[in-house]
Amino acid sequence: MKKVAYDYLRLTNGYIRFLHMYTLKFPTKDEPVHSGERRGRTDSDVEGGDFEKSDWVVVKEQVTQCCSQTFTWQNVQGTFPIVRWLPKYRCGTLQADLIAGLTVGLTVIPQGLAYAQVANLPPQYGLYSAFMGCFVYCFLGTSKDITLGPTAIMSLLTATFGTGLFPELASKDKDITMAILLTFMSGIIQLSMGILKLGILVNFISYPVINAFTSAAAITVAAGQVKNVLGLKKVSSDFIPMVYDTLTKIPETRVWDLTMGLVSLVIVLVMKHLRTKRWNDDPDVTPSVTVIICRKIIWLVGTGGNAIVVIAAAGVAAALETQGITDAISLTGDIKPGLPPFEPPKFKIEDGNNTVYGSEILSKIGSGLAIVPLLSLVETMAIGKAFARINNYKIDPTQELIAIGVANILSSFVSSYPVTGSFTRTAVNSQTGVRTPLGGIFTGGLVLLSLGVLTPWFSYIPKSALAAVIIAAVLQMVDCRIVLKLWKANKWDLLSFIITFVCSLVVGIEYGILIGIGLSVVLLLYPIARPRIK
Repeated sequence: MKKVAYDYLRLTNGYIRFLHMYTLKFPTKDEPVHSGERRGRTDSDVEGGDFEKSDWVVVKEQVTQCCSQTFTWQNVQGTFPIVRWLPKYRCGTLQADLIAGLTVGLTVIPQGLAYAQVANLPPQYGLYSAFMGCFVYCFLGTSKDITLGPTAIMSLLTATFGTGLFPELASKDKDITMAILLTFMSGIIQLSMGILKLGILVNFISYPVINAFTSAAAITVAAGQVKNVLGLKKVSSDFIPMVYDTLTKIPETRVWDLTMGLVSLVIVLVMKHLRTKRWNDDPDVTPSVTVIICRKIIWLVGTGGNAIVVIAAAGVAAALETQGITDAISLTGDIKPGLPPFEPPKFKIEDGNNTVYGSEILSKIGSGLAIVPLLSLVETMAIGKAFARINNYKIDPTQELIAIGVANILSSFVSSYPVTGSFTRTAVNSQTGVRTPLGGIFTGGLVLLSLGVLTPWFSYIPKSALAAVIIAAVLQMVDCRIVLKLWKANKWDLLSFIITFVCSLVVGIEYGILIGIGLSVVLLLYPIARPRIK
C-alpha cells in the first residue's frame, strides 16, 4: 500500500512539473511562489511574456535615453537663461541694474495709468499689467534691455478685442473678463508657438506692413487722447467718427483741461529732448567733474520726465481742490487700492440672470486670438533685435516666444491685459546702463510698492496730463521717412505700406493688419507662382 502511494505521488509530481514547464507554470519545490503570477498559460503565452519583457526593456532604455538628452545642463541654460549669468553676478552689476530698474519704474507707472485709458479700463489695470512681465522675463528672457508691460498698441488692441466687445449686460457695467481671458489665450498661443518653434512665421509679415500698422496705431491712439486734452465727453472710439466728433465738439472745450494738457505735453517733450541730448565735446578736452554731474542730473530729470509731469499736475489739481475749485479739471477719480488678487481667469461673465460662457466670449474675440499674440511677438522681436544689434549681443527668438507666453499666462492671474516689449522703456533701460534682466525685478517691485501705498494719491492725476504722456510716447512711432525710402527701393512695398496704413485708419486696425499680412503673402508668393521664363 505504501509502495502504491509512493508511486502515485511520484507520478503526480512529475505531471505537475510537466505542466509547470509547458502550460500552467506552477512553481516547483525549488522555486519561490510569486504573488500575482498568472496560472494556466500556454506556450504562446510564455513566449509572448518573454517578448513583452524584452519590449519593456527597450521602451525603458528609450525613455532613459530621451530624458538624458532632454534634461541636460545645456537645455536648462537654454530654457532658463538666468542660470547662465546669475553665477557671474557682482555688486557692480547689482548697482547698475538697481538704478536702471528704478528709473524704468518711474517711467512705467505714469505710462501704465495712461495706457489703461486707451484700453478703456480703470487706471489700476495699467499697473496690474506692469509688474508680472518684469518678474517672468528676468528668468526666461534673453535680452538684457527688454522690459515687458503695457504698450500703446496692446492697449489699443485690448480696447478693440477686449473691453470694446464685452457682452451687453443688464447693469451696463464694463467687465474685465474678456481682456483678462484675451491675455491668457494670447499667452497659451505664444507658448505653444515657442514650443513648436514657430517664430519663423513672423518673417512672412513684411517690414512695410509692420511699419504702416504701427504708424496707423500711433495716430489712432494720439487722436483718441485729444478728447482728454480738450476735456470732451462721449467721443467715438473708431478713427473716422472720432475725428468727426472731436471737430464738432471743439466749442465744448474745457479751458483748464486744455491748458493742463498743452503745458504737460510741452514739458514732456522738452524733458525727452534733455534725456536724448548729445553733448558735442572736444575729444581732446575732458569735461570737469562739475560738468559731468550737471549733465547726469539733466539726464535723470529728462528720464523721469513723465513721473515729474504727472506728480506736478496732480499737485496742481490737489491745490485747486483746496481752494474749492473741484470741477475745473477732469481727474482720474478713485482708484482701487491694494494689490490685485492672484486667481485664474474666469471663463464666464455673470450679471444677475445673464451668464455668458467661455465659448461665446472667445467667439466674440474672434480674430483677436491670432492678431494680439502675433503682434505682441512682432513688437518684442523688433525691439529685441534692434537693441541686441546696438549693444552687441544675440537673442533667441524661440526663447523670447516662450518668455512672452509665460508672462502673459501668469499676468492673466493678476488681472492684466496683454503685455509685450515697450520701445520707450527698453530705450530708457538701455540708456541707463542695465546689465542683466534682473533690473526688471526692481521695476516690478516699484510698481507693487506704488499699488500698495500710492493709489489713494492717484485719484488727483488729471486725465489731460496722462493724455499728454501718451501722445508724447506714440509720436515717435510714426515713421514718415520710410515713404521716401520705399519709393526709391521698391514700389510694391510702398503700395503695401499705403494700403495697410489707409485700411488700418479707415476700416480698423484689426482688419488693416490682416489685409496687410495677406498682401505681404501675395507679393511673396506671386513671383514663385508666375516665374518669368527667358
